[in-house]
Amino acid sequence: MTETQTPRSAKYRGQLPQLGGGLFLTDGGIETTLIFHDGFELPYFAAFDLMNKREGRDALRRYFTRHAGIAKANGLGFVFESPTWRASIDWGAKLGYSESDMAQVNKDSITFLAALRDEMETAATSMVISGCVGPRGDGYDPGEMMTALEAEAYHRKQVAAFAESEADMVTAITMTYVEEAIGLTRAAQAEGMPVVISFTVETDGRLPSGQSLHEAIEAVDAATQNGPAYFMINCAHPSHFEDSLSAGESWVKRIKGLRANASRLSHAELDEAEELDDGNPQELGQQYRGLRDLMAQMTVLGGCCGTDHRHIEAICHACKTEQAA
Repeated sequence: MTETQTPRSAKYRGQLPQLGGGLFLTDGGIETTLIFHDGFELPYFAAFDLMNKREGRDALRRYFTRHAGIAKANGLGFVFESPTWRASIDWGAKLGYSESDMAQVNKDSITFLAALRDEMETAATSMVISGCVGPRGDGYDPGEMMTALEAEAYHRKQVAAFAESEADMVTAITMTYVEEAIGLTRAAQAEGMPVVISFTVETDGRLPSGQSLHEAIEAVDAATQNGPAYFMINCAHPSHFEDSLSAGESWVKRIKGLRANASRLSHAELDEAEELDDGNPQELGQQYRGLRDLMAQMTVLGGCCGTDHRHIEAICHACKTEQAA
C-alpha cells in the first residue's frame, strides 16, 4: 500500500497531532491491569486473545476508556495503543491462530479502538490510534537475532493489516536490538505507515543487546533515512536511563515518548517476581516531570510494567502542572 492509497478513515495518518508539541497521554501496563487487577490469564502476555471473548472485550473497553478519560478530563491528547503486542505470526501460532486469523484480529483491534475514539474524542483532545507491534522474540532478551531483511519480512504482515485499517500509525514496543527496529521501520515505510520505535533498556541504560541508546537511535536513523516519526523508551525505570541522556544532543531530541516501569527492578528480577511491584505513582510522576525538564520535546507519556491508571493520573498531573508553569 502506498501513501496515495491511505484509507479515508485513517484520520491522522497524514499528520500525527502529537508532533505538534502538546502533551499526549497513552495507557499504562495493559498486562499488569488485565492479569493482576482484572484476574485474566494471558498466556504469553497475549492481550489480543481477549478480543475473541465478550468478557475480554468488556475488560479492554473499561481499560481504554479509563485511560483515555484521564486525558479527556485534563484537556490532553491521547494515543490508543492496540492490544496487539503479541499479535504477530509466531506468537499467534502458539495460541492456535492462523496467519489469516492474525490479520483479522489486528484489524478488529483497530476497529474496536476507532469506535472508542468516536465516543470520546473532542476538538480539544485529539485521539490517535496506533497499531502496536512487539518483538518476534522476548521483550527482555533479544535471543536469536534477525537480520534487518528478515525482520522486515516478518513484521510486514502485521503492519500490512494495520495499513488496511483505520490505524493512524504503528508503534514498535520493547525493541531490544537495532536490526529488528530497522526491519520494522522499513516494513512500515513500505506500507505507507508512520512508525515509532520504542527501545527497552537494562539498568545500565543499554539495550539488552548491549548497544547504547545513543548508538541504537543513530543506527536506525542512518539505515532508514530518519524513518521513525520519533523514538520512545519503554519497559525501564527512569533511574535506569536518565544519566545516559544529555539535553540538546540531536539523538536525544529524537526521543518524544516514554512508557516507564513503576518498578526499579531489573528485567531478570521482574521475570522472577511472584508479586506485582507497582512502585510509587506520585514519585514516578515527579520523575517524568524531571525528564520533561531535560527533554521538553518528550510529549507522549504513558506507562509499562507495574503501572496502571493511578500512575497515568500522577504523570498527567505532574507534567500538566509543569507545562502550565
